Amino acid sequence: MGTIKATTISLLPEQFATAERLAKKESRTVSEVVWDALRRYETERKYRKPSAVALKNFGKAVNLFREDARRTGLNKMTMREINAEVAATRKDMRKARPTKKHPLK
Repeated sequence: MGTIKATTISLLPEQFATAERLAKKESRTVSEVVWDALRRYETERKYRKPSAVALKNFGKAVNLFREDARRTGLNKMTMREINAEVAATRKDMRKARPTKKHPLK
């Protein structure tokens, strides 16, 4: 984990009581409960939901793809045909990817 830096944080009495209760219930320290809360907060912020503007732009892009599919007749493909196209594209992408040589070979 590396070096631990001690610090002081201020919590309302109810918050501290909750942290102590959770720590006791989970056989952990209050520090571990706070560490976990900080990790969760960080992860939540990193993977937060997209903004309304991003969703609107995504919707516009989907509509453009649908229009293009209608114009070219691709909107009439069956699921079997779609899956075959996806599989073929993935196969082509794997072929185009540079191969990694094993260091011991």
